[in-house]
Amino acid sequence: MTHPTLRRPRSIEVEGVTHGAAPIPMAARVGNILMTSGVLGKDPATDQLPADGPSQARFLFQNLRTVLANGGATLDDVVRITVFVKDNSQREAINAEWLQCFPDPHDRPARHTQVVDLPGTMLVQLEAMAVVQER
Repeated sequence: MTHPTLRRPRSIEVEGVTHGAAPIPMAARVGNILMTSGVLGKDPATDQLPADGPSQARFLFQNLRTVLANGGATLDDVVRITVFVKDNSQREAINAEWLQCFPDPHDRPARHTQVVDLPGTMLVQLEAMAVVQER
């Protein structure tokens, strides 16, 4: 018998942003837990990655806000973010967007930034976990 508080995952998407041909949702939510897949810095109007890091970082956090909203969450619900950068030169663009999303140094989610060999022209990517609060 299934525990009454456990539910099946519900896939969450961002219109205009895909993982290419891969059958991967942008996020999934079970109960009050929302976990993203790799959130991309694609422009949702074109499903394309901009050529520069600052634009990818801007779309990255815009797409995070959208996937959270589509899952019934906000940035206030985020408890952890892992940011992946192709190289350390992207940290400045990530930090600029981070500070716009989380300006209060006493009210930020945990964060880890890791340098990884991201595919193709992808310069940044993130994964997030949110605990959705009742509103």
